[in-house]
Amino acid sequence: MKHLVLFAAALAALLPMDSRAQGAACVPVGQWVAPGTAAPAVAADVIARAARQSVVLLGERHDSAEDHRWQLHVLAALHSQRPNLVIALEMFPRRVQPSLDRWVRGELGEAEFLEATEWRSVWDFDPALYWPIFHFARMQRVPMVAANVDRALIRDVGQKGLDGVPVERREGVGRPAAVPPRYLDTLAASFVEHQPADKRAPKPTLEDAAFRRFVEAQAVWDRAMAEAIAAALRRAPQALVVGIMGRGHVEHGHGVPHQLRDLGIANVATLLPWDHEAPCSALVAGLADAVFGVAPPPVKAAAPRPRLGVLLEQTAEGVRIQRVEKGSLAESTGIREGDVVVEIAGRAAKQSADVADAVRRQASGTWLPIVVRRAGERLELVARFPATP
Repeated sequence: MKHLVLFAAALAALLPMDSRAQGAACVPVGQWVAPGTAAPAVAADVIARAARQSVVLLGERHDSAEDHRWQLHVLAALHSQRPNLVIALEMFPRRVQPSLDRWVRGELGEAEFLEATEWRSVWDFDPALYWPIFHFARMQRVPMVAANVDRALIRDVGQKGLDGVPVERREGVGRPAAVPPRYLDTLAASFVEHQPADKRAPKPTLEDAAFRRFVEAQAVWDRAMAEAIAAALRRAPQALVVGIMGRGHVEHGHGVPHQLRDLGIANVATLLPWDHEAPCSALVAGLADAVFGVAPPPVKAAAPRPRLGVLLEQTAEGVRIQRVEKGSLAESTGIREGDVVVEIAGRAAKQSADVADAVRRQASGTWLPIVVRRAGERLELVARFPATP
């Protein structure tokens, strides 16, 4: 995410403070604030209260290095008070749990760990963002729990509804609790945003089958992580389980916290990083137990890696394009949702990692040939990566 440059103080005195500048003012960098209050919270008190719970959920923006540094510091602080710690991670589906165990025991190197956990195909954010957390767990011998499920399950629920997915293919995930009304409003906004511009309708309701399936998919996702956390507590009742996951699963207690309550686990703390770009209007009571102001990047970020702007999924038929971002290079190239990537850069695309790695290798200002299969037809496309200014 690109950060806005803050105005100099003299200029700020002449111009109205915009909502992004206000974000830094309502939660100063390096301070904790309890949403809904004006006074800063004492760091020691925030950590002490969190450490008394059974579960602490730490939200994140997946691509933010600052968020992950904050998570590491909170983990270290909690570990100092509750050495019997478990870290539950959204990044990993349940099937790779043995590889997480081997990593914590020191049996895998970094490259082996990424391969064994299928990182490039199941998560695909830069692993450098997460290495400090993984190494902390390894150094302290803190168990790591794969809290997620296969993307295919969430996709199938989104397409067919939960009842349309056979029980034996649900990875043991139970029926989730009904989502709270306010969470439904948030999901409705997200659903509309992901619809084609010419097909966007007013706020959807559960009478809309497509939206109902979308809500079910999100609820199953939340439930899967809540159940993984609950299972970790059953295995180690005296442990403090810390969940590392996207902030959307944590905010307002709607996602994973709601499913945990339905599972009988109410002593849950929720903590979030607060970005200096966030508007103060979002800092409302109930957002989390506390938020911490993270700093903008200390130096100008390097030029972003080339991006196609697609969400990939591994299916029986190959590497399928699940979503195409609006305004992305993929959209201008002519790639469509549902396309199956057959070749990229002259090589067969057998796994999602083949596509991701080819895009990473691409230099700015060059062309990338891509062959897709669409409705039984083989199409040759060329993605023209713009030159870096």
